[in-house]
Amino acid sequence: MMQGTYVPEPAVAVGEDPRSYARLMSAVYDATMAGYRAPARPRDVIGESWRRLISAGVDPDSRTPPVVESGGLETLRRASGLMSVLDEVSRGLESIVADGTNILVVADAQGRVLWRSGSPAVLGNADRLGFVEGARWAEDEVGTNAIGTALVSNRAVQVFSAEHFVRSHHSWTCAGAPIRDPRTGHVIGVVDISGPAATVHPTTVALVDAVARLAESHLREQHDRTLNRLRMVAAPILARIGKPALAVDAEGWVAAVDSLPLHNRILLPELVSPGRLWIPTFGMCDVDVLPGGWLVRPAEDDDAPAPAQVCLNLSGAPVLDMAGQFGQWRHDISLRHAEILLILARNPQGRTAPELAADLYGDRSRVVTVRAELSRLRKQFAGLLAAQPYRFAAGIDVTVRYPTDTAMTLPASTAPAVRAVRRTGGTLE
Repeated sequence: MMQGTYVPEPAVAVGEDPRSYARLMSAVYDATMAGYRAPARPRDVIGESWRRLISAGVDPDSRTPPVVESGGLETLRRASGLMSVLDEVSRGLESIVADGTNILVVADAQGRVLWRSGSPAVLGNADRLGFVEGARWAEDEVGTNAIGTALVSNRAVQVFSAEHFVRSHHSWTCAGAPIRDPRTGHVIGVVDISGPAATVHPTTVALVDAVARLAESHLREQHDRTLNRLRMVAAPILARIGKPALAVDAEGWVAAVDSLPLHNRILLPELVSPGRLWIPTFGMCDVDVLPGGWLVRPAEDDDAPAPAQVCLNLSGAPVLDMAGQFGQWRHDISLRHAEILLILARNPQGRTAPELAADLYGDRSRVVTVRAELSRLRKQFAGLLAAQPYRFAAGIDVTVRYPTDTAMTLPASTAPAVRAVRRTGGTLE
């Protein structure tokens, strides 16, 4: 839900002296925090934020944001849905960051700083405030600020000098705008420009807001391309079936439909696998795998679904052959993904993240790297793998095609588990 008619309100209006405004806000702040009558009222968005924080008992003199462990930061980045818009955001705001006095920050929907860029000097100043990657910059953690207050107010916000609730932030100015998932309207993150208070400019908040809208447009176009690719695969299958059916992506967004009421999205179960499932919109359905999504057909009693067939072909460059009831597809896969799929094919009971870390790297502690790889693999092949432990999903029949000389299985791999396959000729140790 884009707010095309909304005009963000800057902290300092065009033509207004920032120094005079800063002095006024400092007097307003001091009086408000002491419980006295203030010489003026803060802007509505700032006053509302201060009231929330005072009611919550937040201390304006000591707030240190908690920081996510560095190992978990990459997982948060990949889960945020924001990675694909980083270039769009950076290009849109590079003119502000280029002068070396401001930093660009992208945070997730919980206000956690995922990425920063800017000059070393300004980044060093931000470090001293705890404004670092992995820190949670939500309003209830660090008081009024452009990231946290934009999330609470659901609109673009500029916060200047003493408008910040925490006193140690008064030397800064920041402007932030929420980024929404255009499919749902839900906020998935915030883009922010921050720097010393002297760099304040009334147009910054409007520019940041415009860049957030461009990022949303990019997300919309990206989703449309994904659905179009799925639609091209699904259209001939739907025509061949000749029965009510629809094709949806991994999150239930409808790409193509035949002989069923039109829907933008259907609610899929949290764990989807090929076979017969209950889907609220249609009742019992037969679900089959498609590249990038699912084929869904309202079930008929005499129409039992066939299990999906998957062949990990290692006879040459690694390839994944997938066959469902209504088609088959071939996918080139990376060496790392081939290693993971081979390990899971040889361990149908599943492998935990530490076990996979040992299988791949000989180091059980590398669980963050493993989870990031599995996240990419599960996103690429929706429904192929289940988690806790990681394994092939129920209803999928898996085979492995080894090279004639099993000592040549994935020859570029150094994974301990693959070396074991070469030693044992493909049999389990």
